[in-house]
Formats: sequence, C-alpha cells, structure tokens
Amino acid sequence: MKVGFIGAGRMGAPMVRRLADAGHEVTALGRTPEKLAAAEELGATAVETPAELARDADAVIVCVFTDEQVRQIVLTDDLLGAMRPDSTLILHTTGNPRTAETIAAKAADAGISVLDAPVSGGPHDIAAGTVTVFVGGDDDALTQARPLLSSYANPVLHVGPTGSGQRVKLVNNTLFAAQIGIVAEAVDLGRRLGVDEATLLSALPHGSGTSRALDSIARVGSAAGFIGAVGEFIGKDVAVVRATAADLDTDLGLLGDVVNAALSSAKD
Repeated sequence: MKVGFIGAGRMGAPMVRRLADAGHEVTALGRTPEKLAAAEELGATAVETPAELARDADAVIVCVFTDEQVRQIVLTDDLLGAMRPDSTLILHTTGNPRTAETIAAKAADAGISVLDAPVSGGPHDIAAGTVTVFVGGDDDALTQARPLLSSYANPVLHVGPTGSGQRVKLVNNTLFAAQIGIVAEAVDLGRRLGVDEATLLSALPHGSGTSRALDSIARVGSAAGFIGAVGEFIGKDVAVVRATAADLDTDLGLLGDVVNAALSSAKD
C-alpha cells in the first residue's frame, strides 16, 4: 500500500522502518535536511509538505506528540484537503476523543475514513512488531488499514466507533499511572519495614502483587528511575484524561488518588 507518515520521531521512526520492511511504499514528512535524511535512512521517500505526502496515499498515519499538533496538521493546515477520497487517516496520537470525532465528521464529507488508533507500548515494542493498538472507527476502514497496522502492531484491537480508541487508551494510561503510584508507595513501605528497594523489586515480580508496571520498574531498578523516564508521557496523558472526564461530567474516582502519588514522585 501507499502510505504517508507524519511524525517519524521516537515512536514513529520504528513504525516507518517496519512499514518499509513489510513492502509498503512509505512517504514521510521531513521539514529540515536532517529529518529528510533520517526518513530516507528508514526506507521512506522524504517530502517537505503534507500535500506531497498525502496526494497519492491510500492511508496517512499521524504520530505526533500532542492533541493540539493533530488539530494543527489535520484541520488548520488542512491535511484532509490534500488527501484523496476513499483514503484513510490513522491517528496514533493519544488525545481527546472529541478531536478524533471532529476530524472524522469533517473527513466524512470528503469521503475519507478516520481511525483513532492510540498505541500502548514503547519504541522497542514497535520495533518487535508487538505494540498494542486500540482502534476506534468503521469496520471496513480497519479491514483496509489492518495490513499497515499489522506491520508493527500485535494485537490490533477494534474497540468501537471513532473516539473509542482514545477512550480505552486514556483509561489504560490512567490505570498504568495508578499502578506506578502504587509501586512507589510499596517501595516506601518496604523502606519503612527495613527492606531495600533492590531486594523488593527483585522479589515482588514473582508474587501475586505483580503487574506490568511493577515488571517495568523492576527492569529499570528503581521506582524513581522509571518515573523519571516516563513521567512526561504519563503526565500528558493523565492531564488529557482528567480534562476529558471533566468534559463528560465525571472524574477519575479513587484512581485519581493513586495517580497523584505517581505524578508527585515524578516531580521529586
């Protein structure tokens, strides 16, 4: 398939490489000579404008950092206007579900399908082809896009209509942040009980109290070290889910309390 890619950074770069290695014809956006060269090294054809990238693409993938960047690229800069009818826009950025819904409504008028498809995992998972993708959108659009997503994702989970991918991802990230907060509190409890952190983190992953968050922290070797590495990303996503929950007249409930522990540790 012909695919345009915007956002070949920390998460996007291994996606581009796996897409190219899978035989897809990838065109990637690069606005500087360095980024143009980097895109070429990943196996993509590098272009300088979204219009060039989208013109002949069967699908365009956007993998930028913030919801605001998605709105800027897709709506303000009119990426949709450059895409051809019957193509698909895939949004990997974690953001407000309403952004995906707004874009999908506008895209429908042009005959373009939209999949909100936030990912759960890191660059190493993408490089291994095992990152999880939560997809919201139309069945037929996902069927057409699945060969692209399957280049770097397994599983690819269809979780409902447009916006559902974002909702599931935001709940997932809130739960993950809460689990990080619980581990940080557990490490503090161990310290007060006279158990050093290294010993605790080597033992707990083998017990019933384990979790993916605990396993990740144990691999790093300390709660503070792990929180320092992921705090920026978790903080961004938690801010989005809090704003989204408020927008929907709800809150994080008890999860909010333990999330606060993780975010407080990130600031220490």
